[in-house]
Amino acid sequence: MSEPSVEQAPPVPEAEPCAASSAVLWEAEPEPLGVPHRPTGHADVDATVARLAALDGVPTTGHAAVYEDVHRSLTTILTSLDE
Repeated sequence: MSEPSVEQAPPVPEAEPCAASSAVLWEAEPEPLGVPHRPTGHADVDATVARLAALDGVPTTGHAAVYEDVHRSLTTILTSLDE
């Protein structure tokens, strides 16, 4: 008896890297908007809001923590005004 012939599958060509995988998804951080800030006349509020200017040098992934901190501080200030 003869062995049945087994055909080998042709070799699978190596996949070329996808062009999208080497593309840069984000080229650079956004530029500051340059929105002017007008003082409120309340020193604590002005100092708290001024902390937002520090976001210009922070990657956007770190913005939420700063926004939450500023919001918490402003809430505390406003609550103290009601007392």
